[in-house]
Amino acid sequence: MGSAGSYLIIPLKIYVMRKVFVSVTALFIVLVSHAQSHSASGYEYRTALGVKVWDGGGISLKHFFDEKNAGELIGYFWSHGFRFTGLYEIHGDITGAAGLKWYVGPGAHIGVYNDKYGGGGFIGIDGVIGLDYKFNSAPINLSLDWQPSFEFGTDRGFIGSWGGLGIRYTF
Repeated sequence: MGSAGSYLIIPLKIYVMRKVFVSVTALFIVLVSHAQSHSASGYEYRTALGVKVWDGGGISLKHFFDEKNAGELIGYFWSHGFRFTGLYEIHGDITGAAGLKWYVGPGAHIGVYNDKYGGGGFIGIDGVIGLDYKFNSAPINLSLDWQPSFEFGTDRGFIGSWGGLGIRYTF
């Protein structure tokens, strides 16, 4: 793409990043307000905010809608670009392991790679499978998962290298 196209893409990227940031911030405020107005009876925690470590780093916000169903929003930022992911997670208890749950579910993502890695925007669908642990005596949650995905609009196709270690503060 010529330099004229670059002048159009950069403001679009900034506009999208601002919209996503405002949307995530608004959702966070709503979830925190909702979590504070409901007790966490029946769950290990209701909402958690922290980081997800992978090839880069990400911000992770996870919220339980009920005892077994949660949503997770992740904003990954790394040397190749950025990616925003939304996941729907179904959780189940692991017998004999208090605080430990398995989870699985679908999701979707949108992002941008820098020119060295193909350049431009992309969208895709995701799956997730992992483990989630809430410490009994501290407001800390750990998760470890694998998040395979398939990207459209690029020549990348299937990508099996996403996932990571989540470290979150629970409330």
